[in-house]
Amino acid sequence: MKRLSDKEREEQMAAMAAFDEQMPCVGIFWYDSEERVLFGVRKQELTPKQVEEAADKGIPFVNYPHLHRQIWAKEYFRAQAQHLDTKFKGDYTQVPRGRVAWTIDKFIVLVGNWAKPIQEELAELLEQEFSLPYFEFVYDEHWDLGRGWSGDMP
Repeated sequence: MKRLSDKEREEQMAAMAAFDEQMPCVGIFWYDSEERVLFGVRKQELTPKQVEEAADKGIPFVNYPHLHRQIWAKEYFRAQAQHLDTKFKGDYTQVPRGRVAWTIDKFIVLVGNWAKPIQEELAELLEQEFSLPYFEFVYDEHWDLGRGWSGDMP
């Protein structure tokens, strides 16, 4: 059996990396309705092992661990400190947003009614960005414009 040299091993690893695909992800996003793109995307890969471990622990929902309002505030203050123009200004609930999660046996995308007229276009963007093999849209008023985390509401 021949051992690869360090150079050969490095070349082989580089060749294999070209075929590496992102695992499906859970995460959050905003949608820029003027540019028709997702922005502020935060995601993490979800592996079959993670899904099985969650099921073994009786956890039916695998989610991204941060809230929109946290990311929005962080990006707003970062832009302020660097004197940059940013999309992260104003009320985060006034910008179309959503969340990708895993539940029992499927990915779901939680969005508000803002997404219904652009569902097909949005589905393509989400499939690409989050590497989703399939998913269902779940509409909920929490994700409608002007709605948000209960701690943010008067």
